[in-house]
Amino acid sequence: LGGRQGDGERVREVARAVKADTFICRLPEGYQTRVGEGGRELSAGEKQLLAFARALYVDPTILILDEATSHVDPQTERLIQEGLERLLKGRTALVIAHRFSTIQHADRIVVLHKGRLREMGTHSELMAQRGLYYRLYQLQFDLGQSPSSIRCDGARNFEERG
Repeated sequence: LGGRQGDGERVREVARAVKADTFICRLPEGYQTRVGEGGRELSAGEKQLLAFARALYVDPTILILDEATSHVDPQTERLIQEGLERLLKGRTALVIAHRFSTIQHADRIVVLHKGRLREMGTHSELMAQRGLYYRLYQLQFDLGQSPSSIRCDGARNFEERG
């Protein structure tokens, strides 16, 4: 909470809402555990869940998230996705992401490539267009892509085809 003392019940409430309560309760002193400067005693996923809890505690109307699920294992990503769902409910959010699992339920997805707007729509609309978003989705989930068909400049390769 940025060094401020928070309402203990509200802290627990928001931690439960973003799925952070489970790991917090396993800490040696629960909610009173010191986690070190910058949270050095926590995993990347645990730090992310705590960041969500802090954001929900403050209750902003607009939220900016940058790579909310990067550098976490699949199990932690699932927890983060559940926490994100609660955190984003009823608020405006700008979510910067490379993992499609983070954005596929967004109201609107904006696809940028080399600083230019390439596509915009919902996940379903963008998949139906079979453009850049669709091809990047295919690559990320390895749907029908063999390693030999993927060049190191994969996005440029998409530009040439589409």
